[in-house]
Amino acid sequence: MDFVLKEEHGFSYIDEGEGEVLLLLHGLMGSLSNWDDVVNEFKSRYRVLIPILPIYDMPLLTTGVKSLSKFVHKFIKLKELNNITILGNSLGGHVALIYVLAHPENVKALVLTGSSGLYENAFGGSFPRRESIDFVREKVQYTFYDPAVATDELVNDVYKLINDRHSVIRLLAMAKSAIRHNMKKDLHKMNLPVCLIWGKNDKITPPEVAVEFNEFLPDSELHWIDKCGHAPMMERPEEFNTLLTAFLDKIKVGV
Repeated sequence: MDFVLKEEHGFSYIDEGEGEVLLLLHGLMGSLSNWDDVVNEFKSRYRVLIPILPIYDMPLLTTGVKSLSKFVHKFIKLKELNNITILGNSLGGHVALIYVLAHPENVKALVLTGSSGLYENAFGGSFPRRESIDFVREKVQYTFYDPAVATDELVNDVYKLINDRHSVIRLLAMAKSAIRHNMKKDLHKMNLPVCLIWGKNDKITPPEVAVEFNEFLPDSELHWIDKCGHAPMMERPEEFNTLLTAFLDKIKVGV
């Protein structure tokens, strides 16, 4: 990641480009670098912001998806953003849905990719044994269609994370919060354009999750990326950016 990380009033974030705002939200064990290809593609014609979500810095009692949504709201207020398009991957998509429900007036459109909020199969149904980096590698590879996307750097980051007691407790608390906070009953209330970009081979939020989102969100469109897992913007960035460009062009002209 070659972008400048800014610090302001307790927020750490990337802020690149000018124009209409794209606000990008990473997943539970994701990072800002997950969105590198999206930032590089769109910073010439949009203002792209990515806040670091404080998943591992919250008090344990308030660690949950609602608290992350409140954090996002504070960030949006601080930066005086409006008419924004929010992109969320995995847990980030879930947080975006909660935010849209609470503050629809600030959001122009929503893009979800591998989003939780209905059902997710985190780590393939089991939490990794902390003592085994091979087991961690296997589970990180589970995130992608192509296991080569699970680089040594990515595996080592996850391994360090789950071997830190402070972090792993919050990781588990956040995962449980996401499972408890099912959005199905609220999706019909979201009357903004939604683009669903989904990996056909996503094992964590499988294709039927995307189909259900598409069924219950009133103004949604669903696009598949073949040979792709849970993080299309990382695994198939060109296809992801092509689909995203088409959606952004469409909502810009109001088609």
